[in-house]
Amino acid sequence: MDEADPRALGRRMIAWKRARRVLLCVTGGIAAYKIPELVSRLVRLDCEVEILMTRAAERLVSPLALSTLSGRRVWRQDDFLSCERGFEIPHIRLADWAEVVLVAPCTANTASDLAHGRGESLIASALLAARGPVLLFPAMNVHMFEHPATQQNLRILSERGVRVVDPAFGALACGYEGKGRLPETDLILEELFRALAPKRDMEGVRLLVTAGPTREYLDPVRYLSNPSTGRMGISMARTAWYRGAEVKLVLGPVEGTGTLHGLEVRRVVSALEMYDAVMEESDWASCVVKAAAVGDYRARDRSPRKIKREGRETVSIELEQNPDIAAEVGRRKRPGQVLIGFAAETDDLLKNARAKMERKGLDLIVANDVLAPGCGFGADTNTVRVLFRDEETVLSGSKEEVADGVWDLVAGRGLF
Repeated sequence: MDEADPRALGRRMIAWKRARRVLLCVTGGIAAYKIPELVSRLVRLDCEVEILMTRAAERLVSPLALSTLSGRRVWRQDDFLSCERGFEIPHIRLADWAEVVLVAPCTANTASDLAHGRGESLIASALLAARGPVLLFPAMNVHMFEHPATQQNLRILSERGVRVVDPAFGALACGYEGKGRLPETDLILEELFRALAPKRDMEGVRLLVTAGPTREYLDPVRYLSNPSTGRMGISMARTAWYRGAEVKLVLGPVEGTGTLHGLEVRRVVSALEMYDAVMEESDWASCVVKAAAVGDYRARDRSPRKIKREGRETVSIELEQNPDIAAEVGRRKRPGQVLIGFAAETDDLLKNARAKMERKGLDLIVANDVLAPGCGFGADTNTVRVLFRDEETVLSGSKEEVADGVWDLVAGRGLF
């Protein structure tokens, strides 16, 4: 199967994201037109998707289209207390069946019904019966969203434990511009994954992660760098967020990261910029993960103009060392703070990794041979050795699976 095929990408996801039971409640906002894509993405993750619709939603997106995509009947308001389907008590049966409930889009009217505990509709009754996590995605005109009544209803729901996700800012169907758009599907899925994460053992952890390469410019158009994509570091950040951590990500110049929703991201280019960013945040963090592939050297004298080749057979560039960020964090590390390093090696993996762990004051180090198949820069998979001072563990799988495995080892040690 082509690696660009979403089904192939889905299979490389961490296992618990797949094959979940999702109850999707679609209400009558114009953003309902985006829901077929969400259903399609969920089905590609082998999720079972049961769909409830309000009468207004049926006017905006076809129940037949959603039924075709989900492979299941769509439950409509006419099924609620009806002679034909009422005996199935769908609002109770579906609420009991679901692992998670999504309300997307959620109109102001539906938010009001839910906040005040009304049970006059199929969706409102199902939400009253739900016992699993409920995610609400309000989408409406900006003035409707900002109205005190709407805000009060959303606060009430949030205080009751409903996860209310703010709408996105942008152009709205009504012609206004502002906060009111249904978030993109990737963001909705990230919120779904966090709600379904099997472990929440990083609540209260303040995590600082570095990821990606750095670029050390020689002149305005050329630089020294490496092929790091940042995927391993981003996976460390993302899986920690799923487990409840507050995460700040210092990210080098990479593209194609996908959504970084939930992470506070600071983008940098050079090693000096990354050093400054980490030093500013290291006191805040209870755990620091140094997963970035930071350039060891930079040009001593960067040319202000493009270096021309004419008349030169050779060019000599003098390099000087960049600051060692991990070593400096290790030197400043306070009691109870956890410092995790990464080592990408081409030879003497264990020897070099252990030396780096000692030299930089790391609590543990994640080491991999970048020349091994499926383990180099840009690969979707990884095989690593996680080294503590008294123990060594091998982890293998997708980078997300490996990252989650690292957090299992850290949690198992009681470091949080």
